[in-house]
Amino acid sequence: MALPKLRLKGERWMKVNDIRISAIGGAICSVWASISLGDVLQTALTAALGTLVSFATSRLLSKLGKRKK
Repeated sequence: MALPKLRLKGERWMKVNDIRISAIGGAICSVWASISLGDVLQTALTAALGTLVSFATSRLLSKLGKRKK
């Protein structure tokens, strides 16, 4: 099934997928401009801390489970 085409000025035609990609690209650029380096670092540190706590908790629970046997 062929995608519908939209007519632009002159003889150029643009596919619907091209329009979607352009819209998604514009949305990504506008979101990218609103994210600061501090936000990215805070998110990375929070994720690392959450990973460490999760790992430590699972190790502790596995050791406690072995003691009860």
